Amino acid sequence: MREIVNISIDQIEPNPSGVFELQGIPASTPPPDRVNVLYNSAEALFYKMAAPIGIMADISIHEFADIYPGNGLNEPNTPLENIYSQADYLALFAFTLGAEISREIENQYKNKNLAMAYMLDSTASYSADKAAEAAQRIFLDGLLSRGKADESTRVLLYSPGYCGWHVSGQGKLFDYLKPEEIGITLNESFLMIPLKSISGVLVAGKADIHRFTSNYPFCAHCQTRNCRERMNFLTVT
Repeated sequence: MREIVNISIDQIEPNPSGVFELQGIPASTPPPDRVNVLYNSAEALFYKMAAPIGIMADISIHEFADIYPGNGLNEPNTPLENIYSQADYLALFAFTLGAEISREIENQYKNKNLAMAYMLDSTASYSADKAAEAAQRIFLDGLLSRGKADESTRVLLYSPGYCGWHVSGQGKLFDYLKPEEIGITLNESFLMIPLKSISGVLVAGKADIHRFTSNYPFCAHCQTRNCRERMNFLTVT
């Protein structure tokens, strides 16, 4: 089944502490008043311009096995190749906040409004990450409603460009999912347009299939290092 997924602003709404943490400001450190004012302006622009929408399509393990290798540029051994083969169910997913907010971020940078550009960029990135969480919940709820999952089932989203899955994997993912229907395209470098978009495969299965030790060679070059936090999510009921 392939369907448009309506993710509401309420499901991905930003909050100051989450955005500031993304910028490297810990929750224990109150930001200066001028930073709070800047955040409030960025949040207002976000609510004015964000147009969230997603698309999801079920896919079998056999079908995904043809998609995952992409252009043959994946790392030789990756966590996902061991994870998806143990899944109960899979679905491809793509989401965007829309073109308007991405254009506004670009315009702020072009006009040298660097502080606002950075704050709006962080706000949109935080909400795009929240969309991944919303998609995980939507996919799980759908499985639960059809009796295909239980309280032990966990869903996580894995994306091209991370954990050894080369970004060129977007090509075959897009060929199958066809997110152009909701306005997402790829450039020649396989980066998504609009900028504030996410994509990947939703993997549903027992919590243990998602657990791995982050000692792969490419882990040393990872800039996000959020895999441990994601694995902690697996214990949440």
